[in-house]
Amino acid sequence: MTDPVTPPRRLSLSPGARLVHALWALAALALAAAILANRFPEGGAVWLGIALLLLAVVLTDGAVALRTGAPDVLTARRALPHALALGVAKKIALKVANSGTRELALTLHDHAPALLHAQALPANIRIPAASETTLWYEVTPVQRGPADFGHMEALVDSPWGFWRRRRWLGEPTTIRVYPNFAAVARFALLATDHRLSRLGVKLKRRRGEGMEFHQLREYREGDSLRQIDWKATTRQRKLISRDYQDERDQRLVFLLDSSRRMRAQDGEYSHFDQALNSLMLLAHVALKQGDSVGALSFGQGRGGDRFFAPEKGGAVLNQLTNALYDLQPQPRTGDYLEAAKALMARVRKRAMVILLTNLRDEDEDELQLAIRVLSAKHLVVLASLREAALDDMLEREVSTFDDALDVASAQHYLDQRERTFAKLVKKETFALDVPPAKLPIALVNQYLEIKRSGRL
Repeated sequence: MTDPVTPPRRLSLSPGARLVHALWALAALALAAAILANRFPEGGAVWLGIALLLLAVVLTDGAVALRTGAPDVLTARRALPHALALGVAKKIALKVANSGTRELALTLHDHAPALLHAQALPANIRIPAASETTLWYEVTPVQRGPADFGHMEALVDSPWGFWRRRRWLGEPTTIRVYPNFAAVARFALLATDHRLSRLGVKLKRRRGEGMEFHQLREYREGDSLRQIDWKATTRQRKLISRDYQDERDQRLVFLLDSSRRMRAQDGEYSHFDQALNSLMLLAHVALKQGDSVGALSFGQGRGGDRFFAPEKGGAVLNQLTNALYDLQPQPRTGDYLEAAKALMARVRKRAMVILLTNLRDEDEDELQLAIRVLSAKHLVVLASLREAALDDMLEREVSTFDDALDVASAQHYLDQRERTFAKLVKKETFALDVPPAKLPIALVNQYLEIKRSGRL
């Protein structure tokens, strides 16, 4: 996105409100002088004198405005946060300094980009001589991506208010608008299994299957007999159990649909935005588990898809965020089969592949082929976002025949959709079909369940 307003090379004066009022008053006086010309013949001379006096005052005021509008008198800078989150309101500070010898009255406007909804602008402010003032206004991002701010625009009143001079202040600035990671931030604080369970993440007791040995500890009520280490028990003369932890160094790869399927809206955000939030949340959890995380988008068209090779470590989440934050769903159909082939060519080792999409009836045959290709090497989780309106329709109170038809149609569609998903679930495939609001926790639970099963 480019600078919304390009400042002109020459700065000019424009009439102020006081000049307009003065001209109206002068016109009214001229009309009165004309009407009363027979009774007061000197009225024309009086009007001319007033007009000349007004002209002198206006010209003097304009000359002073040009001098006090010099670049070294009025300056401004913009204080922005490091980044913005989609849908999260933030305050932005405009610091305006007046180094001149008189108080300045002005109207200030910040040319924020279109993907930010700005409030409390433009604003009228007064800045005393040799001082600085701070103006705050609020922006709410309505779209992800780079947000390019233009110059700030100030209309500075002349000393007597007859003129206004336009000044362009500050410098263009770019800030990134990321997905809303509020959920990720909450999970970052949840260091224990107990806290995770409070958010709806189901943590089952570990068994030995598919787990790595962690440590020996005293037997606790509820431990299985398979966990007891009999040699250690004999040496210590008390029951000793083996403690296990989830296998680490596994791979999690997201196959992210960025085609027209994901442009559907549920509330304020598209299904793509909801899927991207869920992706980042699960990526955070998987990285904390010691796994590597990667992603491949599809549906952008030639050369537009993004690939992030699976990596592990504390810096990966930020790198993945920067790789995907400005991706937007395109009005074109994404090819499941081509996406599956592209992922197979780039990810050679076995991984858990999570396909984030919004399944349509016409896509069933192609999706079956794509899953067959992927499951030849990988474990596949199909995560489809279902329109929340369908569930809302089923809960609607039926009071008319049309209501009954709507509910019956929604139920028929959901039954058919459930049968479609049942066909797709095979030995190496799992499927989720949930409303967008439930996707983040559903994905985390599915991931943890597969980890604990040892299937990966």
